[in-house]
Amino acid sequence: MAQIPLSEFVDELNRIMPEIMRGFMRRQENELLKGKITLPQFLILDFLNKRVESRMTELAHFLEVSTPCATNMVDRLVRQGYLLRIYDPKDRRIIKIRLSSKGACLVEKINQQRKQKTTEVFAKLSSYERSVYLKILRRIKEIVTEKE
Repeated sequence: MAQIPLSEFVDELNRIMPEIMRGFMRRQENELLKGKITLPQFLILDFLNKRVESRMTELAHFLEVSTPCATNMVDRLVRQGYLLRIYDPKDRRIIKIRLSSKGACLVEKINQQRKQKTTEVFAKLSSYERSVYLKILRRIKEIVTEKE
């Protein structure tokens, strides 16, 4: 493959990535795309699915938003029945957020659909292409998550 200048690479990447994202989104058939929940709301549900429960400040830190902003998002998810507020019996000022069974089922459903659709796409690549792609993604993740 021919070497291309970095500026051309960036231009091509900026052209291709939105098309790839739209292509993956078109393949999805879940509540996220039906407008029942937003992407930030799904991120909250997925975060809690992995951690079991969290304090509001931890959740706000994860989302990189203010605590009041996170509280507003959580309020909507509690009203929809996806999250529960758990009060500490020793100190009612301490409130933890946890997935409800409805929220856990939703996360599982969305993740299964994402896995199925991703499998369909990547099955069309060779094992070698998938390993190279994954290696590059891991390296990009290292770069974008390293502390400044």
